[in-house]
Amino acid sequence: MKAKKRKRNHWLQRHVRDAYVRKAQADGYRSRAVYKLIEIDRRERLLRPGLTVVEFGAAPGSWSQYVRERISPGGTLIAVDIQEMTPIAGVTLVRGDIADSKVRQRIIEQLGGGGHADLVISDMAPNITGIRVLDQSRALALLEDSLAVAISVLAPGGRLLVKLLEGEGVSGFRRRCALYFSKCVIRKPAASRAKSREMYLFANGFIGDTGGKAVVHGAKP
Repeated sequence: MKAKKRKRNHWLQRHVRDAYVRKAQADGYRSRAVYKLIEIDRRERLLRPGLTVVEFGAAPGSWSQYVRERISPGGTLIAVDIQEMTPIAGVTLVRGDIADSKVRQRIIEQLGGGGHADLVISDMAPNITGIRVLDQSRALALLEDSLAVAISVLAPGGRLLVKLLEGEGVSGFRRRCALYFSKCVIRKPAASRAKSREMYLFANGFIGDTGGKAVVHGAKP
């Protein structure tokens, strides 16, 4: 119990000192995670007015806040999370697990049934247990779910941005992405803590399952 308390206190102290936490508070964003998306957006030009975007792992909503700003006017954002999230004006919320076929169907319905998304983004991560093998397995399951839904909703030429944890199985996931996208890159934004295994895979140019292979660049997990 004392060890857990010390760990919690250490996290709180680091959180309070974190420059991105203070910046998020000053800028009116719900969490520091938004600056990871902002950096990748500026580098890859992810967002522009009028896009249709589907977001997984949206709570508490900082990514949704930023995306809503960038795709206005005329854009559509469908934000999905298993947790409840405080509503954001202009954002359609879908609560549930994307592994659930009923939730996937609700996403498709929100896209107008036969509609398509231009971009799928995911900041999902498992609840960390500290057991690396278990945590990695859960993280990979979330990646596979994200890819499966993205394949079903993306328009030709669409793009995918997903968080991954460096480790076993990531190379295989990247190879699977290469079957569906023309190019994949790995990005580690400055707002990701240096000691974290967190990285992001950006897949550009959705081509469907043609058996082709993408050009895979970036850090080797």
